[in-house]
Amino acid sequence: MKTGSCLCGGVTFELHGDLRSSVACHCDQCRKTSGHYVSATQVGPDQLILQSEETLAWYQSSPEAKRGFCNRCGASLFWKHQGDKGAVSVMSGTIDGATGITTSKHIFTAYKGDYYDIADGLPQSEN
Repeated sequence: MKTGSCLCGGVTFELHGDLRSSVACHCDQCRKTSGHYVSATQVGPDQLILQSEETLAWYQSSPEAKRGFCNRCGASLFWKHQGDKGAVSVMSGTIDGATGITTSKHIFTAYKGDYYDIADGLPQSEN
């Protein structure tokens, strides 16, 4: 089991079971919500247990997806695709301590910012 939270502690959670490797997303929405790009693992709906959701808010960022964030400190926490049978992407940086996962690939690289390079040698997909 892993634990995680937002910056202010208004949202805390547990992750049970295996975590998917982290995927770095460079799309416009991820860049706008995080200020850079996002790297997220993913869990099934029964693997995410919210311990405190006092400040959790959801924003419907597109017809296909919504994003969970803390409405007090602004931390970007979760991403849910409407068609993924309840799977939840969890921002890897919100997990406490060592995660035991690695980043496996970069997606939506056609939209990455011009102020950085992706030079880690991992697979890249433009969309």
